Amino acid sequence: MMRKKTRGELIVLSGPSGVGKSTVISELLSSRRDIHFSVSFTTREPRVGEENGVNYNFVSREEFERMIRDGELLEYAEYVGNYYGTSLKIIEDYLQQGIDVLLDIEVQGAAKVREKCPEAVLIFIIPPSLEELSRRLRNRNTDSIDVIAQRLEKSRAECRESVKYDYLVVNDNVVSAAQEILAILEAERCRVKKRIHLADSIIGAQE
Repeated sequence: MMRKKTRGELIVLSGPSGVGKSTVISELLSSRRDIHFSVSFTTREPRVGEENGVNYNFVSREEFERMIRDGELLEYAEYVGNYYGTSLKIIEDYLQQGIDVLLDIEVQGAAKVREKCPEAVLIFIIPPSLEELSRRLRNRNTDSIDVIAQRLEKSRAECRESVKYDYLVVNDNVVSAAQEILAILEAERCRVKKRIHLADSIIGAQE
C-alpha cells in the first residue's frame, strides 16, 4: 500500500510555444487525478469561452497589486500591460496536505520558483525537432509566417534555458511524454531525503 506523503511535490512544467504542453498536461491529469493543477491569477479580461477559476483567476489590478504587497505570490510578471502570477498560499496549502501541485509557467517564472522553492521539480518539454515544432505551429492556423518565425526564434532561446531544469522530456508522443513525467515523479518520491524517516524507524527499532 502506498504511504501518504507528508508533503507534496511542486512540479514546474515549461516549454516553447507549440510544444504541446497543454495536451501533455491533460494526459497527465487524466492519469493522476491526485495532482492539483495551479490556475494562475491575471488582471486581463476573460476571452470568449474562458471561465474564472478554470482558465485563470481573473482579478482587478488593485487586488493583484495587494497580493504583491502582501507577499501572497510565488512568482509574477507583467506582460502587455497585464499581470500574471501564482498564489503561494494556495500552493502551500495543497503541498502541506501531501498533494502534488503542477505549474505551467515560462522560463522566467520557473527561475523565480527555483529561487523561492529550491526543492521544486523543474521539467522542460521540448519537441523532437525544430522542424516538427514549426509544423505544429503552422498547423494551428492562428499565426502569420512572420509570427511563427518569431515564435521559433523565441523557442530557441527558451531551449537554451533547459540546462537549468532537472529533467528534459521530449514530446514526440503525448502518452509517452506524460508517462515519462509520471516516472520522474515516482523517482522523486523515492529519494532518500524524502524517505529517510522510514529508514530511521528501522534503524531505531529494537532487535
